[in-house]
Amino acid sequence: MTEEMILANATLVLPDETVVGSLRIVGDTIAEVATGPAVPAGAIDCAGDYVCPGLVELHTDNLERHIQPRPKVDWPHAAAILAHDAELASTGITTVFDAMRIGSIPSGQRYVKYARGLSRELWQLREQDALKISHFLHLRAEVCSETLAEELNEFGAEDRVGLVSLMDHTPGQRQFRDMSKLEAYLKGKLGLEGDGFLQHVADLKAMRDRYGDLHEVETVKAAKRFGAMLASHDDTTDEQVRVSAGHGITLAEFPTTIEAARSCHDHGIKVMMGAPNVIRGGSHSGNVAAHELAQLGHLDILSSDYVPSALLLSAVKLGEMWGDFARGLKTVTKTPAEVVGLDDRGELRAGTRADVIRFRMREGTPALNGVWSRGRRVA
Repeated sequence: MTEEMILANATLVLPDETVVGSLRIVGDTIAEVATGPAVPAGAIDCAGDYVCPGLVELHTDNLERHIQPRPKVDWPHAAAILAHDAELASTGITTVFDAMRIGSIPSGQRYVKYARGLSRELWQLREQDALKISHFLHLRAEVCSETLAEELNEFGAEDRVGLVSLMDHTPGQRQFRDMSKLEAYLKGKLGLEGDGFLQHVADLKAMRDRYGDLHEVETVKAAKRFGAMLASHDDTTDEQVRVSAGHGITLAEFPTTIEAARSCHDHGIKVMMGAPNVIRGGSHSGNVAAHELAQLGHLDILSSDYVPSALLLSAVKLGEMWGDFARGLKTVTKTPAEVVGLDDRGELRAGTRADVIRFRMREGTPALNGVWSRGRRVA
């Protein structure tokens, strides 16, 4: 017998407004959205709590953090995947594009190949219905590497690759134009400094010269083969955005300047910024602050990046900044779903997946009171 649930007397967050109403869920689908404060018999009285679509996360490094909780510490993958899945569910994320780096550097043993094996383990757990939320792959294709082309060829259309991002972390440009910021980052992460840092920089620049152009071409081809959306990463200049547009890119992850963000919008490319940037009030790399782009109308989507719990809080803060709660929440629900072609979620609408969250504001912070994925309570 199909289960039915009604969330009543709630503040429903619709794409363009908030209204008092109720949500009727039948099985794994939203069956009806109604307005008004009535609480039918058997319904859950939300007492004015916000009810909105489950959050859609396009770029998170969280799974990598679970499989390697400390440098040189490898955690059992099944346990890591299950912990990651449960953590995201607990923060209101019901759809995630798990970011996995492809493109390793065997000669320097700095980055090892892991994405192919990890993704197989992820799909095995999905087939066993062991996961709470919906997972897709986000392949972070590092052009400044030695093995990217070979690793791309290990994936196919059956792998649920929903997003491929063109990454280029060659020192001295994009995210780390400021070499002092890069040195400080690598000192903390890898213990590199002095001559070791300089050699690292020289090696990466030589690698980019040798492989970069080929890897860029192969990544664009692979995204088409997968049927995946293609994203740019850390665009800094108008020229870089023009190249992105030429590749057919529709999503820009974390542009580093106002110039790049403005150019993205001129070319019809959606701009995604980090939720931690919103909450901290600036970029940890010294690049453009997300709130600057929001005020200019150049911010469309938020990503939790490295803090899953940041996603809902940052969307609320954007809503406060814009004076439009629904617009803020749209950056983590409808808009990210649309940009990757998922029209079955991201909106409270009859016929869509019953991915829903309920929360209440407590001293300016959203506190979750329930998370449902496909109509099943997961947190």
